[in-house]
Amino acid sequence: MHWTERALQLLKDSLEPVPCELNEIDWKSGLSDKTDRLAQHISAFANHLYGGMLVYGVNDDGTLFSLTKEQIDGIVKKLGNIAYNNLSSHIQIEHSVQCYEGHNLLFVYIPEEAEKPVHLRGKDIYASYYRSGGQTLKMSPKQVQVLIAKSKGISFEESSALDDLTQNQVLDLLDYQALYSLLDRNVPKSTDTIASLLKEMGYCTETNGKWTITNLGAILFARSLKRFPSLSGREVVVRKYEGQNNRQLQFEQHESLGYAAGFEGLIDFIMRNTGKEVIDVSRSIEPIYPNVAIREFVANALIHQDFAIDGSPITIEIFSNRLVITNPGAPLNNIARLIDLPPRSRNEKLAQSMLLLGLCERRGSGVDRAIEAIEKMFLPPVKFQSLEDYTRVSLFPQKTLAEMTKREKIMACYQHACLMFEDNIATNNQSVRERFGLNKNQSAAASRIIADTITEKLIKPADEDSISKKFSTYVPFYA
Repeated sequence: MHWTERALQLLKDSLEPVPCELNEIDWKSGLSDKTDRLAQHISAFANHLYGGMLVYGVNDDGTLFSLTKEQIDGIVKKLGNIAYNNLSSHIQIEHSVQCYEGHNLLFVYIPEEAEKPVHLRGKDIYASYYRSGGQTLKMSPKQVQVLIAKSKGISFEESSALDDLTQNQVLDLLDYQALYSLLDRNVPKSTDTIASLLKEMGYCTETNGKWTITNLGAILFARSLKRFPSLSGREVVVRKYEGQNNRQLQFEQHESLGYAAGFEGLIDFIMRNTGKEVIDVSRSIEPIYPNVAIREFVANALIHQDFAIDGSPITIEIFSNRLVITNPGAPLNNIARLIDLPPRSRNEKLAQSMLLLGLCERRGSGVDRAIEAIEKMFLPPVKFQSLEDYTRVSLFPQKTLAEMTKREKIMACYQHACLMFEDNIATNNQSVRERFGLNKNQSAAASRIIADTITEKLIKPADEDSISKKFSTYVPFYA
């Protein structure tokens, strides 16, 4: 795909259904006179996977206007000079004028540079920028270090968490028993055999009798993450509050086990503390949220976090009216497309390991199954948020239709349409009634929800030419 085709698709994705800037594209209503800020944008896109683009002719609210030839020439000249003269590398930008919805827009493409990070000329390497949550931000020293390693072909997972170790020290630091349990294999008696498997899995390396535990090995199977200074702050924090806000903390727990070693225990702990106690013949816990949804969203938070962002652990917050899971790093996919688009991860080796160990669903199916489980329990829709430097997922207990807000009904209808579309089935009034637990006599309520969701441009008629209301079917906006 030529970059101009990608540019038009990205612009469409950023404008529909709700206008919002993406990491790959930045709207511009005019040429800024702040040279340094323009250089920062170019630095960020040059450091971004597959690069990105500035598009001129788009206002902050997403409305469009045409540019004149004089404006286009001035923008191209100024950006070309900045890209060539104001950064640590001479960036070769490209530009193209494209007609979009009747407006002549200028797209300026900044390709990803091989040698990263690209920083501002005349300043040190820490004057480097990146894109997150549709914003251009300055990198932290840790982010610069991680990008340098990636530029040299070394992923975070392959980097050293602790080195200059003996084989016995490796076995003392990593919970290999948990690994064998997850693989459904017996622990061998030979320590050499155990160490060989750890090496094979990429959890450690050995050179001339000296052993190194990789970040992948430590983050998955550390007996205690506190014993790895470079992974400080990567523990999962679970907080439970008394009510609907964070003013009265009931407890806080830090999970120091590696993610794979402690995963099942963590999920069980969350289920126990979100469930409702039922006293019958014996005491039991009735789940408020589906186990599969909690597993998927916690696994996603672990896998897709940005390890280059310091001071932001994964947090799981339990309130009386919601469960909130937050991880550092804005999502790489548009949050409106998390159900249908294949997942993208910053940490591919971590994602592959979690999949191999059976701790998350096969690629691309987990969010679908989580939303399906939410629907089966008639819960409000999952709320996905892409914030400046982190991702947040919120789950809510069961509500009646009357208790749901208009926005919740709309998002539930949209997520339902996405699921149905993935199964190659069109949404209709009956399926929407089933989603909300409504009977045949409540078809008017379902029709109102469908109409509101169409108004928000989240779904559309499957057949634009159909005049039948009774037999109308619907698909997501992107179909």
